[in-house]
Amino acid sequence: MLSPIRYRRSCCARQKQRSIIYAGRGIRKGVHLVGDVMCDAMQYSIETAERTSKILERLEVRPKEYLLATVHRAENTDRPENLEKIVSAFDILAKSGEIVVFPAHPRTKKQLETLRRVDGRCNPLVIDPVSYLDMLVLGKHAKVVLTDSGGLQKEAYWFGVPCVTLRDETEWVETVEGGWNTLAGTDPERIVAAAMSPALPVDPRSHYGDGHAAERVVRILARSHENLVAADVTAR
Repeated sequence: MLSPIRYRRSCCARQKQRSIIYAGRGIRKGVHLVGDVMCDAMQYSIETAERTSKILERLEVRPKEYLLATVHRAENTDRPENLEKIVSAFDILAKSGEIVVFPAHPRTKKQLETLRRVDGRCNPLVIDPVSYLDMLVLGKHAKVVLTDSGGLQKEAYWFGVPCVTLRDETEWVETVEGGWNTLAGTDPERIVAAAMSPALPVDPRSHYGDGHAAERVVRILARSHENLVAADVTAR
């Protein structure tokens, strides 16, 4: 039953589809462009998030008047020199008058404590991790997102919020090519410059589907199952 299904490859974006076809030496069969199921989840959840989340009120911040920052990748959290440079950029932004909301991953918070970067100051605003719904609200209403998270890069793109990626590369190259995302690495000057003067987007945010990726995947799998059953009947 699984044999024909395992050869179905569902791609979230056209560039990913081209990459898989190239890796398969031009074979297109079984490679489908469906969109990103993460976009499905975001569209399904955002209305509930807006209705129920009190995160902005709890943090006493207003829409488009704060920067949202996250750091969790090992390349940044397990290298003290990288984390120090990133947080230095957050400090510079805070001293310039920006509110930096920083939900800290437990691993990140532990490293911040080691670096003596959690000392009770209110800005940057280091807080405990928040729920998915709270994070959607924070992302949607941020002025700029600063992150090393692949998922948050895409959410910022869907929300139309400029993103500064705290890495030198990204899997989601469409967000960079479209002008919504700037790769800044861990260099404080690059991070601050990108956050203070975010890129002017040229792309209408048409990548990664329309929120119906899961439906397309189900239809593809259903057809595969029907073809398998038909082939089995014919063989008998």
